[in-house]
Parts: sequence; structure tokens; C-alpha cells
Amino acid sequence: MKRIIKIFTDSLLNWYWEHGRQNLPWQNPYDAYRVWVSEIMLQQTQVKTVIPYFLNFMQRFPDIHTLAQATLDDVLAAWSGLGYYSRARNLHRTAQEVVNQYQGIFPEELSHLQNLPGIGRSTAAAIASLAFEHPTAILDGNVKRVLSRYFKIAGTDRTFETQLWELAQACMPEKECRAYTQAIMDLGALCCTTHRPNCSLCPLRTDCRALHANVVQDYPEKKPKKTRPTRHEQFIVLYSTDHQIYLEQRPLSGIWGGLWCLPSISQDIDINKHLNATYTVTTDCGAPFMIYKHSFTHFHLHIKAYSIQISPNSTLPGSWYTPSTIDQLGLAKPVKDIIHKFISLYSNTP
Repeated sequence: MKRIIKIFTDSLLNWYWEHGRQNLPWQNPYDAYRVWVSEIMLQQTQVKTVIPYFLNFMQRFPDIHTLAQATLDDVLAAWSGLGYYSRARNLHRTAQEVVNQYQGIFPEELSHLQNLPGIGRSTAAAIASLAFEHPTAILDGNVKRVLSRYFKIAGTDRTFETQLWELAQACMPEKECRAYTQAIMDLGALCCTTHRPNCSLCPLRTDCRALHANVVQDYPEKKPKKTRPTRHEQFIVLYSTDHQIYLEQRPLSGIWGGLWCLPSISQDIDINKHLNATYTVTTDCGAPFMIYKHSFTHFHLHIKAYSIQISPNSTLPGSWYTPSTIDQLGLAKPVKDIIHKFISLYSNTP
């Protein structure tokens, strides 16, 4: 097994220096702050999507002290559209903890890293290896796929995870730790992909057990998909004669925590009665101006968006914003899309 592992590691490193990604924005320079931000952004998000967000984030928050001193609203605004907003809230909390507990210097120890908000075992290992060149193996989706196929290991339970963690650490070299970690992530993203893997160009093809057995697509074994339920909601654009739009900030916990959102109610609630009871607005709501569908990890959301003109009221719990300032707020993508659609329709109204 030691010989196979050495072949695996050496082949992967040789491939990386010729074909791997070595000019990603967070690689130049390779410091702990940039690595950490990129790793949090890359959780459940592809590199091509992350790059513009990362560049913008670095412009707004060039170091951990700037991020720690920023308001959560500013951080969520920079994150707006990237999704999974608990990542942004944890990013802000971690920045404050690193400044307060570690004088703004990221800890190198895995145990200390894992104690920070939003940093699990694999992310901690990625920071340690990429930023500090420590031989700490990661086990993200790409790595699981590469190891599962190469060693032909099936399963979906805890035993399977334990096996892969042991193999991941066994394959991690004592030197070139940063290059190795990036290499195995790159191989999974560029070559050993979920669909249509390019096995003919893979540096591990000579000894890949799944390839030799012609069962590459069967690894890793997939968990049975759960049927996602569908929720139906009504979003309400309350706007004024001077083109301001009313928004309310969500609680920090739950979906879109801390973001600014349109008032929303479930489909079975009468909009006119709700507006009268909640905002003391008497109106006769017409047809929706937009139908919008959005999917979360655990459910699908179907939205009917309505627009109603009212007079700005200082007693309402939220705030009024002009179209030019709305994009500076932390907004979920569906909310941003609905508002932009409304603005385009409103501006074309004679």
C-alpha cells in the first residue's frame, strides 16, 4: 500500500506543476487571511463563481482588521448573491475573534482553527496546509471523489468517511503540502469530475482501481436523493410616489438571516387583509407582476411578487430605500431580481 500511495502522491504533484491552477487570486499572495476567505467562499460554490466575489471582497476588506471592524450589513452586502449566508455571518464573527483572541494573526493549529465559527475539519486543514505548509489533509467533495475512485472504496456511512480521512492523511506528503492540497482539489475539479471525467488525461489512470474495473461513474456511491418539498410565498413590493421601496431586515437566524427582504407571506394568506392588519394599508391588490422560482438545499421556493403603492410611514418596522441605494444592501438573489424587475417595469410606465 505504501508504494501505491507514493505513486499516487508523486503522480499528482508532477501533474500539478504542469497542469494545475497556480494563478488563482487567493494564491498571490498565499496568506492566511486570503486563503481563509477563499475557502469559506468555495464551500458549495464553484471557483468561477467565487473569483469576482473574492476580488470585490478583498477591495472592500483588504485585511482581517478591516473586516472585523465592518458592520454585518456591509459584509452581507459584499456577499449578496453568493448564497449560503451563514458563511458570511460566520466570516464576520471569525474576523472579530481572530482580532480579539489572536491579535489579528490566524492560528496555525488545527484545533484552534476548528474552534472558529464556520471552520470545520476540512476547511481548517486547507488553511493549515495552504497558508502554513502543514501536512494536514483535506477531505472536500473533490478529494472524496478522487480517493474513492482511485482506491475503489464505496459507502456513504461514517466508516466510509473514516477510511477516506485515513487515506487522505496517508497520501499527504511531508513537503510540498500546499502544492499537494491544491493539486488534489484541482484534479477533482478539472479532470476527475462528477460527470464525464476525463480519465484519458488523468495522471492516476495507470493505477486507478475504479477505472480498471470500468466503474468510475459508480464512485463515490451516491446517497439516495430526498424529494425536496415546495413552498409557495407572496412577496410584496411596497413603493412610494417618490420611487422609494420598503424593506425589512430578517432576524440573524434562519433563511437569509440578517439580509434585507421584501415583506413576504405564505400563499394561503390574503394580501389585502395582511396589509391592513400589519401596515394599516387599505388596498385592492391586483395580479402578480412576476413569478419566480428559487431552490434551496432542502426545498424549492415558488414566489408570486406583487407591487402596491403606499405613503412612507415612519411607524413601519423596516426602512425605505431609493433604487440607487438598494444594491448597496445585503439582498438575497430572489429579492434583488424581483426588485430589479419591478424597477424596470416601473420606469417604463408612462
